[in-house]
Amino acid sequence: MPAYDPSNIFAKILRGELPCYKVYEDDKALAFLDIMPRAPGHALVLPKAPARNILDISPDDLAHVMKVAQRIAKVSVQVFGADGVTIQQFNEAAGGQVVFHLHVHVIPRMEGIALKPPASVKGARDVLADQAQRLAAALR
Repeated sequence: MPAYDPSNIFAKILRGELPCYKVYEDDKALAFLDIMPRAPGHALVLPKAPARNILDISPDDLAHVMKVAQRIAKVSVQVFGADGVTIQQFNEAAGGQVVFHLHVHVIPRMEGIALKPPASVKGARDVLADQAQRLAAALR
C-alpha cells in the first residue's frame, strides 16, 4: 500500500491551508460538508491523524471517527428532515477511494430521491454555508 501523502486536499483542510464548511471539530476529528454533495447535508468525517484509509488507521482513531459519524447522522436526520442516512467509506483506488485521507461520508436521504452522481455538481456557496450553519448549531 502506498504511504500517506500529507499534500492531499483533506490534509490541507486539516492544517487550515484550504477552507471548508465546517460542521464539527474536536481534538481527534473534523467534519465538514462535501462541496460536491450527493444530497443536501452530505458531510465528511475525517480523523485528524494522518491515515490513508481504514487499512492504516489506529483502531482508537477509527472508533472515534465512527462515533462522530453516528452523531452527525442522527442530527442530520432531524436538521434535513431525512428519511434515512447512507454511510460510505472507500479504501484505495480499487475500492473507490479518490482522496487518500480516511473519510466517512454521511449522506441524509429522502425516500424516493436518488443520490446525485459522485463529484458531479458543485454546491452553491450560500446553500452550503446555510446547511453547515444549521448542522453545526444542532451539533452544539
